Amino acid sequence: MISSLQIKAGLSGMALILATPLVLAETVDALPSWQEFKQVRDAGRSVWQLTIDNDSLLLKKDDGFYTSGNKIAQTFVHNTDLQSVSYGWYLGQDLYTASDINLLPSQIAANDHPYAGWIYGGVFRETMKASGQSLRFGLELGCLGPCAAGEWSQTHLHRLLHQPLPQGWSTQLKNEWGAVLSAEVSPGRLLPMSGVDLTPKLKARLGNIFTDASAELTLRAGHLNVLPEQSASYGFARVELKAVAYNATLQGGYFNDEHTGISPKTAVGEIELGYLWRDGKYGLGASVLRRSNEIKELSNGTGAQNFARVQIFYAM
Repeated sequence: MISSLQIKAGLSGMALILATPLVLAETVDALPSWQEFKQVRDAGRSVWQLTIDNDSLLLKKDDGFYTSGNKIAQTFVHNTDLQSVSYGWYLGQDLYTASDINLLPSQIAANDHPYAGWIYGGVFRETMKASGQSLRFGLELGCLGPCAAGEWSQTHLHRLLHQPLPQGWSTQLKNEWGAVLSAEVSPGRLLPMSGVDLTPKLKARLGNIFTDASAELTLRAGHLNVLPEQSASYGFARVELKAVAYNATLQGGYFNDEHTGISPKTAVGEIELGYLWRDGKYGLGASVLRRSNEIKELSNGTGAQNFARVQIFYAM
């Protein structure tokens, strides 16, 4: 477990990052309201999105760490010529296992990733200008542990696909209900040349499951959209550096006093390379991600993760 001093320092940093969007609140009218949601729902369009993360999509033999993430979302979007306002909800499930799902409980090292499931639902509100300036607030509620049905999901999927069954779910983390506040802000995109843009972003999460802050930079090239849900066809590269204060999927729930003996690395990097296509109604995205080691007690070579992401869009 990390020290109380580290937690306090991390929470202070999160508070500063979460406060940053308030600087832009006046220019993007950031505060959500029920009246605005109804206006967006009635005047805009509804977009469904399915996101699938899985290391097995890379057709490799090893299966572990962050091994699966599935999320379905519905977003109500209203675009004008200069600005987009979005409200949405989502449901998801993330699965984490030891570095090798074939390891028996007695074979899992003390410094290996714990088995854990996180099932959650969330709501969000986002405003984006044609310049790329954006602001997003969100709230996520869920449950970590056996309540997330991680063992059932992974076992039945592997049986369906005739893949090896995971052996270590009996060691998974204990139940804990969770709440996570999130915020994202971007000052706008840079346009170095036609068909190319570069967008920086600051992100933060604060809660008893995840508490972290990150800086992100995304490079896009191709037929670009300036507002969400517009037609587009482009390749992209995204890099992210995250400062971690608490990660319950490694350390156990914040309130249930579960000591895993594992410490998260305070700095975690991620790179994503992919392609996104959208037309007026349908869309498809595919990418490959490389995430650096998240566990302090593991070597960087052992703890690094690779997985693929597929996204499917349908607008009504």
